Amino acid sequence: MHRDDMGVTDNWVADSRPMGIGLMMPISEGAAFGGTPRFSDIVEMAEVARDVGVDALWFADHFTFGTPEEGQRGMWEAFTLMAGVAARVPDLKIGSLVACTGFRNPGVIAKMTETIDEISDGRFILGLGAGWHQPEYDQFGMPFDYRVSRFEEAVQIIHPLLRTGSATSEGRFYSAKDAVNRPRGPRSAGAPILIGSTGDRMLGIIARYADAWNTVWHRDAEEVRPLMDKVDEACRHAGRDPKTLVRTAGGNVAMEGYLGRRPNPMEGDDEAKAEAIAGFRDAGMQHFVAGLDPSTPATIEAFGRVLELLDRN
Repeated sequence: MHRDDMGVTDNWVADSRPMGIGLMMPISEGAAFGGTPRFSDIVEMAEVARDVGVDALWFADHFTFGTPEEGQRGMWEAFTLMAGVAARVPDLKIGSLVACTGFRNPGVIAKMTETIDEISDGRFILGLGAGWHQPEYDQFGMPFDYRVSRFEEAVQIIHPLLRTGSATSEGRFYSAKDAVNRPRGPRSAGAPILIGSTGDRMLGIIARYADAWNTVWHRDAEEVRPLMDKVDEACRHAGRDPKTLVRTAGGNVAMEGYLGRRPNPMEGDDEAKAEAIAGFRDAGMQHFVAGLDPSTPATIEAFGRVLELLDRN
């Protein structure tokens, strides 16, 4: 399993701090942005994030939220959007949190990943998940059953396509026969793979194939400690040194004018927010994803003060 040039144990998606800081970007109707963020809004937020010292931008992968009866919110398509932002805003990592393997053929996911890694000059992180929001599957005629089994088969194709450029796999749901992933991007072993889950079976898949593990959304760092014990055990069971798996977490943060669109947020003044985020660093996390509410150029600029305080401690 490839471990080179991914910053597996130190300063993951960060150049100068022990725990990298990412932002969850609003990309849907009725998001924490307020209204619907246009591409120009998203680029502006990304530029402000870069200027205040954020290390990475993260994008959800959905078609819609909600149901026709409850009301639906549409989403911009994640991979297209990530490619556009990667081309427009240098010096920031770009990642999916997380891309649903059930929405696309695994070979397509690998090809899109390699292409965005090329566009970004090696700044892309492929976050993967099995999906959970059934209305999306129903709307677009995609199967919702056997999600973990489908996910495992997809990863068994995506992983070698990124690491070696080729894959052969015969499964119940997906197959690849002498499939190739060319041309290769700027990294000889492709982009790192992050997988978000806490289920026992998914943790086994993470231990075998992932470079990073993610858990969201937490208000208190104490919530992640027992989960990290489960991750350690899964790694040992797979014969892997737990220290080789990057640990990442996410939490929502209430900014001035809180809209209530990101639940259970960290609250208080800048010092309180910095202290709460520092707790994740002290718990052993190597990257933290902040979901700001509201998330606008102004609130991202204000969040820069929290980062200043965090970096002092």
